[in-house]
Amino acid sequence: MPEMRIINRSVREEREHALLGTAATKSSESRGRAQPEEPDEHRTAFERDRDRIIHSKAFRRLKHKTQVFLNPEGDHFVTRLTHTVHVNQVGRAMAVSLGLNETLTEAICLAHDVGHSPFGHTGEDALTPYVEGEWLHSAQGVRVLSVLEPLNLTREVIDGVRAHSWKVDPPPNTPEGHLCRFADRIAYLTHDVSDAIRAGVIAFSDLPTAARRRFGDSSRAWIASMITAVVENSAESGTVSMDGPTLEIMHELRDFMFEHVYLRADAESQKDRAIGVIQDLTDWFAHHPDEVPDTYKVDDADDLTRAIDYVSGMTDRFALTTHDNLFRPTLF
Repeated sequence: MPEMRIINRSVREEREHALLGTAATKSSESRGRAQPEEPDEHRTAFERDRDRIIHSKAFRRLKHKTQVFLNPEGDHFVTRLTHTVHVNQVGRAMAVSLGLNETLTEAICLAHDVGHSPFGHTGEDALTPYVEGEWLHSAQGVRVLSVLEPLNLTREVIDGVRAHSWKVDPPPNTPEGHLCRFADRIAYLTHDVSDAIRAGVIAFSDLPTAARRRFGDSSRAWIASMITAVVENSAESGTVSMDGPTLEIMHELRDFMFEHVYLRADAESQKDRAIGVIQDLTDWFAHHPDEVPDTYKVDDADDLTRAIDYVSGMTDRFALTTHDNLFRPTLF
């Protein structure tokens, strides 16, 4: 008979110390959870986090949230969920190559976008007028996982979600959190380019010459080139990083995408409509607090905060349907 044996949590933790690099975050050395729990018999702390995230409602809603193109007609455009899967794959590939904690990286990558509003980053623009400072999906992600659908995740995963966006300071406290930052950018640049070409918004020949020369002629080649750049420079420098010339080309590509895809003229009408839908819904539910579901009625939150929590958690199609039901005139 082929041999099988139980590889329990203690054995897995020992393997982390034996196999991972000294820079890796070990699950047995986690800073713990907000509410202490007894360790699981079979899973490490980060494996429990990953499993809780996958089974959460916030994670499931990502399948009907926009990445770039609103309500695309084709079957192959990236959604927020498929983007998350891409980020997860890129992050894990880099973690394994660098001897970092693959499971912690996976948990952070899977959870990084659960705070996203409907209609992509347009939702952040729509909700910012309602809060002091800037409404950030990263901060909302922490709120979702800690307050609205409390999963009691480890502090390392929560920190990675908090700081997965490059605009957030201070940066992540773990190298695995830094990997998610790079994985997010690698995933959205490569696949947003593919989607924009598929949609006829740009042609491959329109892309910056430096990017085409450095990364290759396909999404697969681009992902491999960017992953290799992070892995090689991180191994050489001792910190999660990308070499300067490649990073500069990525910045040039990102600027190109903003000018020709994300902020293109024909997208502005879609953006204006999306902002109108989100703000109409936020105003409505702030003034009709009894219409907000009980799951969003956090005790210490005021009516506006509850409205923002509810609306920001909506999928694109649910937001549009709800808006139609509330604001579209009926004949009878």
